[in-house]
Amino acid sequence: MRILLTNDDGINAPGLQVLEAIARNLTNEENIFIIAPNSERSGVGHCVSYNAPTQIERISDNRYSVSGYPADCVIAGIHHVMKDDPPSLILSGVNRGNNSAENVLYSGTIGAALEGALQSITSIALSQYLGPESKKMSNPFNPSITHGLNVIQKILDNDKHTNGGYKVFYNVNFPPTENIKGVAVVPQGLRPNTTFGVNPFTTPNGKEFLFIKGGNQHIQVSQKSDVAANLSGYISLTPMRADLTAFDRIADLEEFL
Repeated sequence: MRILLTNDDGINAPGLQVLEAIARNLTNEENIFIIAPNSERSGVGHCVSYNAPTQIERISDNRYSVSGYPADCVIAGIHHVMKDDPPSLILSGVNRGNNSAENVLYSGTIGAALEGALQSITSIALSQYLGPESKKMSNPFNPSITHGLNVIQKILDNDKHTNGGYKVFYNVNFPPTENIKGVAVVPQGLRPNTTFGVNPFTTPNGKEFLFIKGGNQHIQVSQKSDVAANLSGYISLTPMRADLTAFDRIADLEEFL
């Protein structure tokens, strides 16, 4: 098995080191390729450097940094670095912070896995939810360190390849506790009234800046979802596709039109 590792926190991120350690239990080290952004690219979603060239730099054997985005890293791996023998698995993460609920739509970690699926490669995004208990751990990534390999192996054992349509990719979030209750297969959730906002700031010379701020990540939700699972101590596993169609509205709109 040849594995491509990437993330959106950057080539030196601690979560990428966690992912590399997990990957070494799945295949030989020479089959692991790390291609990650040269700096943090959180919140870029599925952005690609379509209108500008991307610099790629070889750091060491099978390790590269890219000036672009996580999806760029996947494309670079498949069509350049590993083009003679492409990866059979793409792992993205382990992200520092959750990619549950609405965060999915902004996440570069998810964007990399989405690109992998569009390229017909089995892809898994992994993220570590953070919370008050995380500060008490010897390492805030302990839940993903302890359970990451097992979750990935279970996904690979049940990954089904179908012909036609958008390929499924997988979104895994580890809860902010070491008292893991299990793995819950759940849909993407929604935190009520949790959106991005701004903190405006004016400099002494009158220049105005806006600092983007996120919403509360620990709002309890009632529906069965990734957020509810994570905040209840479960690892969430959500199968996803690139298709954004709201199928529940098609019949209504057809009748209306």
